[in-house]
Amino acid sequence: MPTRRTLLAHASAALILASSGTAFAQQPPVKVGELNSYGSMAAFAVPYRNGLNLALDEINAKGGVLGGRKLEFIIRDNGATPGDAVGVAEELVTREGVSMLVGTFLSNIGLAVSDFANQKKTLFLASEPLTDAITMGAGNPYTYRVRPGTFMQTRMLVDAVKAKGVKKWAIIAPNYEYGQSAAASFKRLIKEATPDAEIVVEQYPAIGKFAADAGATIAALDAAKPDGIFNVLFGADLAPFVREGNTRGLFKDRTVVSLLTGEPEYMLPLKDETPENWIITGYPWEQIADPAHKAFVDAYRAKFNDTPRLGSMLGYLVVYMVRDLINKAGAPETDKLIAALGDMKFETIAGPVTMRGLDRQSSLGGWVGLSTQKNGQGAMKDWKFIDGATVMFTEADVKAAQKK
Repeated sequence: MPTRRTLLAHASAALILASSGTAFAQQPPVKVGELNSYGSMAAFAVPYRNGLNLALDEINAKGGVLGGRKLEFIIRDNGATPGDAVGVAEELVTREGVSMLVGTFLSNIGLAVSDFANQKKTLFLASEPLTDAITMGAGNPYTYRVRPGTFMQTRMLVDAVKAKGVKKWAIIAPNYEYGQSAAASFKRLIKEATPDAEIVVEQYPAIGKFAADAGATIAALDAAKPDGIFNVLFGADLAPFVREGNTRGLFKDRTVVSLLTGEPEYMLPLKDETPENWIITGYPWEQIADPAHKAFVDAYRAKFNDTPRLGSMLGYLVVYMVRDLINKAGAPETDKLIAALGDMKFETIAGPVTMRGLDRQSSLGGWVGLSTQKNGQGAMKDWKFIDGATVMFTEADVKAAQKK
């Protein structure tokens, strides 16, 4: 017959075991800091956040990471200036105790956060900034980039246009890091594709300010009488460029090659002003037949009652990459994360992706096709998906940049 003392001892032991079980079940979440231009670049960043949250819900519903820990993204607006972004990154690392940083949109902000990550020895997975500097001359061991950079996307476009043999080119690009990087890539790549090509005029309006001087800028481009135009404008600058260019006949009988224009973020506002047959990079989400991608589209539309943007797909993809990275590393510690990430292979809704250790650039590809209108809306036609691994910088290019 058990004594009262024995029963109490058993009860105490049971409480201890229950308490231990609860503590195991309530392990602290793995925190990731995400900073982006949610206020100033909402057309891209808000759908990006939606895709991110959709992926988080799916991952945590299936047990999270590391055998049962919740994956938590602490999301902040970065203020759209390098100084503000560095302050936000500092807060995420020191106050919030995040294991890594993710995000940024504008290239100058991406570079600032990259430098901060290098100084603080914190992993930074740059989702969106496109400047080539982030993986080349200004690259560092703590910064990896997901999206194909300006060189990769520009090469996709040059490969698509080189058979046309256009020789006299105009360039129009926003006057900040991304625009300058894209213009430099185009100058190099078009000469390699068409040795007798020349740049006859270049215009670099301030980002977000094209409409204020649209007439003079269009007149300058037209006066140089180019046969082709390489356009890098996006966001709030794209619609007035298209409208003013159409009004003044800038695009008539000219080949137009345009970065980012086919992304729904920027094409949807064009509506029935969408030009025909520009050669563009973009995201024809409604035409992609891959089952994994279709499942993402269905889930996104069900959750947000909206169609996905390129940002939506990227945010979703990035979170799954973070999940796979943390699980492979075995712990959310910087040295283990970096050791796992070099040349790591991922299965994504955009196909297989490798994070190339040489320059810390992913092989995520992109869609290239022609612009068109469908039911009064902009769309892509005659598109194909380009594997990012086929348009990356050569090993010699990377090593030369790393020596500078």
